Amino acid sequence: MRFKIYIILTGIIFLFTNCNDVLDRPSLTTSEDDAYWTNEDRVRLYANSFYTNFFVGYGLKYATTYAPNVNYTFNDDPVRLSTQTQFGRTVPTSKGSTSLDIMWQSEFTGPTWNFAWIRKANIMIDRVTDRMGGILTEEQYNHWIGIGRFFRGLEYARLVNVFGDVPYYDTEVLNTDKDALYKDRTPRNEVMDAVYNDFDFAMNNVRLSDGDAQYVNRYVVAAVVSRWALFEASWQKYYYKNDERAKKFFEQAVAAADLVMGSGKYDIVTDFRSLFGSTKSTKDCILYRTYDADKGVTHSIASTCNMNDPTDIGPNLDLVKAFICTDGKDWQTSTVANASDFTLSNLIKTRDARFEASFYNKPTPRAKSSYLYVTKFIPRSALDYIEKGGSPAPEFQGEKNVTGYPVIRYAEVLLNWIEAKAELATLGGDAVGQPDIDASINKIRNRPIAEEAKALGVVKTADMSLDALPDDPNRDVTVSPLLWEIRRERRMEFAFEFSRIIDLRRWKKLEYMDTDKNQDLLMGTWVNFKDEVPEELKPENAGKIRVVGKDGNLTVYDGSNAASVKGFFYPEQNKGRLPFLNVPNINPYLSPIGINQIEDYKSRGYTLTQTEGWPASLN
Repeated sequence: MRFKIYIILTGIIFLFTNCNDVLDRPSLTTSEDDAYWTNEDRVRLYANSFYTNFFVGYGLKYATTYAPNVNYTFNDDPVRLSTQTQFGRTVPTSKGSTSLDIMWQSEFTGPTWNFAWIRKANIMIDRVTDRMGGILTEEQYNHWIGIGRFFRGLEYARLVNVFGDVPYYDTEVLNTDKDALYKDRTPRNEVMDAVYNDFDFAMNNVRLSDGDAQYVNRYVVAAVVSRWALFEASWQKYYYKNDERAKKFFEQAVAAADLVMGSGKYDIVTDFRSLFGSTKSTKDCILYRTYDADKGVTHSIASTCNMNDPTDIGPNLDLVKAFICTDGKDWQTSTVANASDFTLSNLIKTRDARFEASFYNKPTPRAKSSYLYVTKFIPRSALDYIEKGGSPAPEFQGEKNVTGYPVIRYAEVLLNWIEAKAELATLGGDAVGQPDIDASINKIRNRPIAEEAKALGVVKTADMSLDALPDDPNRDVTVSPLLWEIRRERRMEFAFEFSRIIDLRRWKKLEYMDTDKNQDLLMGTWVNFKDEVPEELKPENAGKIRVVGKDGNLTVYDGSNAASVKGFFYPEQNKGRLPFLNVPNINPYLSPIGINQIEDYKSRGYTLTQTEGWPASLN
């Protein structure tokens, strides 16, 4: 069974579901429900409906809401040719209008105020428990209860991440049970204790292998747990200042990652770019989504990287500067020759290999906001047409893409593991040792480099040494040198993928997105227009092309100063964000719920509390 049929399976499940008007929780019709739960294959079919919600990959066709790259506009990595994406500043009238969860779900498949998937998981758990005791073996029973609890825990972890306190349900809620349907929020800690228990059960009972590699198994469960336990632990430490609870979830993150790392099933064996532009999985991938043109299961993400079409979104200078040099140090303290030369051809030679693998190797006006084009999600060979002439191959145009997506990567597990261990060390745990760094960060740095990259001068980055951590002058002084470098590693590894906005929120570091404090957020890469893109220095572009030099001075092309137009590209259209921190009735860390939901509860005699930091009405 493969991802390409999961959407069909989802449709089958919804044939016997419908929605009520309270919290969008589907319910099964009695006759179909009674006849459904008769064998393990039926349980598997029901469980498959969760996959297209939680394991999106590149999306389908042009449906890229949850896919990487396309909607990657809301963190401190990208710059857009416009006013930068804003934090929500008002409570929405209804759920899913202008609230923060919409921006967050674009980055990380986050949920809106909707409990349909919780109800589906609870129905699965209830039916297996109540109706299949004499049908399933003990092993089958424990596996499927583990699958149900895994998806329930995963959805609650996502809901809590967006909204904080949320109503908690661990059984099916009937449409007639108004007290349950209209219950107020359950405290976050109570919800996450239940999630902790669900995850723990799943890690101990889901099968090590369920046949097909694209079914959820214990290692998939553990990899996902390492992510969400780390996220919750960080929230507890930095946002809620609760070290005891932080330690609990950091320890779960380490245990989950240990399970994956100790399996011997996964490794770092593939060059970085090939992870995203291939059609088959490798040992780097714990869960991989495949596509098949013959069955009409295709996507459009590679087309957004094909260099044929202009894009308003690109990497900003702050991200460019974050990439370490090949000696493992930041650009300001590096001893690599020409480390402070930001010419793109030099960056490719002097920066970590992930830089070259993520971006096109020449400045281009097709990246309208930054002159640096994201090519991370397309095979290198697909861009050969640029030198040869012509257009991209048909499979890399429109919605015809068939490259697969590494939904869960081993590299993420390694980075989750080392971060959790480093955080535990600050809470009284064992200190991180060099073997820990070698088993995680240095293993990632030693991944193979593509031959095409080598031809451009790309080399491997030196190993990280605990005895010689970089002394980055731009380090946030509230973050230790070790955690700073671990976080940098994560930023390089996952740029334009999925987690950066949640990372900033869980570290309580949304100030990194403040464009008033950091002008680099609004600038792009270094461009020497006369030497690299002379065709752009034409009379009609006078007054439109702007660059900022290393001295901070702005130069505008006036039609006669071509030799002086070299610096960090800074188009006039790149505008900053409005203030979002310390603004009354705005909590940028959590999303508000719609006033209509609060009023609906009130009209029925119940209370629904607004998210902390947001007003309960529009007045």
